[in-house]
Amino acid sequence: MSHAPQFSRRTASKISEPFLPLFSADFPDVISAQPSRRLRAATTRSWDFLNLNYQMPNNLLNKGRYGEDVIIGVVDTGIWPESRSFSDEGYGPVPSRWRGKCDVGQAWDLNNCSRKIIGARFYTAGLDEEELKKVDYLSPRDAEGHGTHTASTAAGSVVEGASFHGLAAGVARGGAPHARIAVYKALWRGVDSTDAALLAAIDDAIHDGVDVLSLSLIVEENSFGALHAVQKGITVVYAAGNSGPAPQVVGNTAPWVITVAASKIDRSFPTAITLGNKQRIVVSNRITWKHLNDS
Repeated sequence: MSHAPQFSRRTASKISEPFLPLFSADFPDVISAQPSRRLRAATTRSWDFLNLNYQMPNNLLNKGRYGEDVIIGVVDTGIWPESRSFSDEGYGPVPSRWRGKCDVGQAWDLNNCSRKIIGARFYTAGLDEEELKKVDYLSPRDAEGHGTHTASTAAGSVVEGASFHGLAAGVARGGAPHARIAVYKALWRGVDSTDAALLAAIDDAIHDGVDVLSLSLIVEENSFGALHAVQKGITVVYAAGNSGPAPQVVGNTAPWVITVAASKIDRSFPTAITLGNKQRIVVSNRITWKHLNDS
């Protein structure tokens, strides 16, 4: 099956004379040409707090079969496949409708894809690959951690007995723990990514056959790439950003996407501290290095 790219993969610092013919009658499909801009990236209790308990599932989880065979495309900094959150134990064959592929590269081969991570690609358009290799893996492998985090939040497999040094013990899983993951690495450690890389990732995801696109990144204005994915029947979910709390700081507000913000949670982590005078106090607020240095 052939695939005609939906977006031009050309990269330019500005729209100049050579691009003007694109807007002639000879190219009726061209609706916009823009400079490639820089982009930046935006527990065990969260899903229970949202009434999506795994052991006692509600109708939403039951009807959705825990996301079974839903394909979630994650556009981010890549993934760390050895994490238990991406175990494919108990999974059946990869859905036959899947048309994606598993790129090979630095510290990544075909064995890193599985029945859970069914596809993995990476994109360097507009970036210097030699510079990237100094700070990141030139492959779908995640050196920064952001993509691994977002992928496990969306579709991490069930991990029993997870905790952070004994804190927050419980079952770690994604919102759709039986879903498959397709990785599109368009963000890089310590380097702003580009529109060109993002559009290439969305274009491939549309062709590959994802059902959902998850993008935890900030774009400066409405994304035509996301609009095209929605027109193809793909649900596109963006993060609202990390700014605030303050008025009017929500990002990714295009009306054709779902924008998801963080929330409060009904748990705390009280810690008992014994002072030098043997006085014992219990604190539950976050302690920073500034607090320790001032004490």
